[in-house]
Amino acid sequence: MTITQEQAHWFADTFGRLSANVGLAVLGKPETIRLVVTALLAEGHILLEDAPGTGKTQLAKALAATVQGSHSRIQFTPDLLPSDVTGVTIYDQTSHKFEFHKGPVFASIVLADEINRASPKTQSALLEVMEEGRVTIDGIRHTVGRPFMVIATQNPIEQAGTYKLPEAQLDRFLIKTSIGYPDLAATTSILADVNTRDRSRLVHELITTDAVSDMADLVSGVHIDPAVLTYTAQLAEETRNDPSARVGVSVRGTMAILRAAKVWAASEGRTFVLPDDVKALAQPVWHHRIVLDPEAEFRGVTGETIVARALAEVPAPQARAAVA
Repeated sequence: MTITQEQAHWFADTFGRLSANVGLAVLGKPETIRLVVTALLAEGHILLEDAPGTGKTQLAKALAATVQGSHSRIQFTPDLLPSDVTGVTIYDQTSHKFEFHKGPVFASIVLADEINRASPKTQSALLEVMEEGRVTIDGIRHTVGRPFMVIATQNPIEQAGTYKLPEAQLDRFLIKTSIGYPDLAATTSILADVNTRDRSRLVHELITTDAVSDMADLVSGVHIDPAVLTYTAQLAEETRNDPSARVGVSVRGTMAILRAAKVWAASEGRTFVLPDDVKALAQPVWHHRIVLDPEAEFRGVTGETIVARALAEVPAPQARAAVA
């Protein structure tokens, strides 16, 4: 069903209040918060590459509190087992039955802290649940519910003892971004309230998890003109044809940016997606999905470089065609 203008205005207002509420805990980062809320409503996941102490845990806890959802934190270490993430089946001697004990992945917002410090086997425990919203234990499927979002972090500085995330894992993250250090004004505000160690407690419940699911369903009605679809496909193809890329943007990545673009458009009170929405999201949604040629990587080429080339090479359709 097509979203109405009235629904789009309600969505934009609610989106703004959600972002502002999370902003009480994470000061001076409105763009990052907007990306995180976009991922939540697009039913995607976030990869944060940041130094320690930048507010990643605060962000996850504030987001969960805002939507009245549950929150869990998993500290990924080399000795972490897949069952420590998903849960385990234990035999109950009283009832003489096997009972499933849920792992920390069964929460609305899951913070996977320093995900690249766990072994590939443990990292793979998240593959099914991130894609399908369920885990399979002993042949039995267990749904984690809605909303569900993984916010994974990795430290870009200390690489000793880490395992690089495989391409299949990276492709399951809708957005890769960073919080970064706050500016001077935000830092001063944080220091002025230094006794408040957990700023997520300042966040109040705003909407229910059911309302979040309704918002996620609502954006499916945002219109995308065929011209914008073609433009997005051309951008993806351009990344695949780039001589510096071994692997360009996948079909999953192309679909992901359109889901995010629908949320982005509705957050601005529009019932349709513009080419500018795709442009605004191309870097955070696509750059981590690109596998570089080793020689190009040695020369300093990055995923951001290839996405920027694609945006420069492929002409965007006119706005009139996009909204027709």
